[in-house]
Amino acid sequence: MRKVFRKFLLASIVLGIGSSSPALAEVAISGPSAYTPIRYDRADETVTMTGHDLTIDQLIRVARHGAKVALSPEARQRSADAYGLLLQGSAEGVSIYWFNRGAGSQRETVIFSGDPTAPENAAKLRARQRASFGWRGGYGPEVAHEDLVRAMMAIRVNTMSYEAASPGLTQALIDLLNNRITPVVQSRGTLGEGDLAILGQVGSAMVGEGEVYYRGVRMPAAQALKEAGLKPFEPFGADDAALISTNAYAVAHAALLVEDARQLLEWTDLSTAMALLGMNSSVTPISMPVQSNRPYPWLNWDAARVMDMIRGSYLFDGDPKRIIQDPESLRASTQRAGSAWQSWAELRDTLMIAMNSSDHNPAVRPGLKPTDSWELSTPQMMRFYVKGGKLSNGKSGYIFSNANWDPYPMANQIEAFTIALANLGVAVAQRIDRFGNPFFTVVKPSDVLPPEQAREMAFGGGYLPSDLWIELAGLITPVTPQGQAIVSTVEDLQAETRLKVVRAREAVDVATHLLAQDIITASNWMEVRKAQDASRNFGNAPAAASAALRKALASGEGRLPPGMRAYQFLKSMPASSFYPGGPAQPPAAPVPLVGKR
Repeated sequence: MRKVFRKFLLASIVLGIGSSSPALAEVAISGPSAYTPIRYDRADETVTMTGHDLTIDQLIRVARHGAKVALSPEARQRSADAYGLLLQGSAEGVSIYWFNRGAGSQRETVIFSGDPTAPENAAKLRARQRASFGWRGGYGPEVAHEDLVRAMMAIRVNTMSYEAASPGLTQALIDLLNNRITPVVQSRGTLGEGDLAILGQVGSAMVGEGEVYYRGVRMPAAQALKEAGLKPFEPFGADDAALISTNAYAVAHAALLVEDARQLLEWTDLSTAMALLGMNSSVTPISMPVQSNRPYPWLNWDAARVMDMIRGSYLFDGDPKRIIQDPESLRASTQRAGSAWQSWAELRDTLMIAMNSSDHNPAVRPGLKPTDSWELSTPQMMRFYVKGGKLSNGKSGYIFSNANWDPYPMANQIEAFTIALANLGVAVAQRIDRFGNPFFTVVKPSDVLPPEQAREMAFGGGYLPSDLWIELAGLITPVTPQGQAIVSTVEDLQAETRLKVVRAREAVDVATHLLAQDIITASNWMEVRKAQDASRNFGNAPAAASAALRKALASGEGRLPPGMRAYQFLKSMPASSFYPGGPAQPPAAPVPLVGKR
């Protein structure tokens, strides 16, 4: 990993991409990265969290555009019921992990007994919780992108509605988001199975310790709370556990990964269409009869999508000089892209569950009865049954220790997507190079373009695409499964989700740089085909995308190389601006209504 990073750092210096990679700020060997604030251009909107239907689009509006958040009445009631059951369970003598019993190696240590609201217990709990929320520091580098921290907090607002959080804890988290207070957090210290240290720094900001960015300005958390008109939070109950016992940091990373990867894959499809037009390609591989012979839904969908992009283009006109078969890297592009889309969709579907369910230990289930499942009435399970009383408003339920914080299958699917993306990337890298071979292109640019124009334009291959491809390939080695028996050997598995998702986000960023080279090559060859025959039609979306790209390349500032201008173009201009429609995606896996309980 360190060798890969050093290579990436060197490439970043050469290409000028250091500030453009969201993941780079999370893995820097040393030195703080420049803070990247978000655009608060949707601050007049509010996303209501219910706990069971938060979408990636809603999360992006909060994380990257400053939309406010609110908790639905249903979610508030669910949270209140869980909190009441926690208090009542202790009053009834139920052993509760990370509340009246310790956590980790202290799981059998009695913290207190009886009613937690009794004066002596309440005082002990307040002091214990306040100490737990105090500034503990972290280990750098600092998370330099505000969108990641906001995404993490928004996800925790949504999922914390299942946990036994005091009403004030949830509101304090909402207040940070809605008042543009973004805690300064360090990225290291999580093993990918519970992002305790990182969420703990958010808790410190709530009580007025540590540092934050308030409206983009860095200052002490206490000062920011005061300027925003907020009082420091006073934690109680098991608020420390309710806040930090979560994978919200890794899930936030994954959500931004899924969003950025979608944008990349959409551009990949459009760039493929442009490459077909630039190559004067045979379109038979993506035709309906060919695709129906191999009915993989995502592959068929991607082929139909690219076919729709080139509908009406000159590729459907007769041309005796058109070769019968393209290079495999172009001919099989939709197979590789369709497979990447399929892997992306699997990660997306898992992410939707992770964003809308509890990954907390313990699991607090108000309303559950011994008759709801056969095992619940057994003596072992009845040890954790809360009969109900005044602290729970008469509601009964169960409180269970669990392993729901283990972030699988999401951790596996993050790595699977990285590998699928690299297998798409090799096709992109190879097809760039094939444009330099007249065996496939039939003509040379100098055959049809003025000499000066032919010299100035990139027509395939070269050092940079190869360098980017090798860098992308270096990111696909899976993170070694870990099992370090830590915390008195109680915690002997580590998922290392942070490393996996940071690597995946790096891969998306490097692949975008590679695609920038591809789309330049494709656009330049479209110019060659137009010079061959001025009457040729390229189809609406490819023609519009090529024209916009050429404008961006022509208007680049200073000495910024064309590849960087194209990269910035891809990052700032969604492919959907040129191709908003197309065939419907294969249906997503249904997301269980985990909040409906």
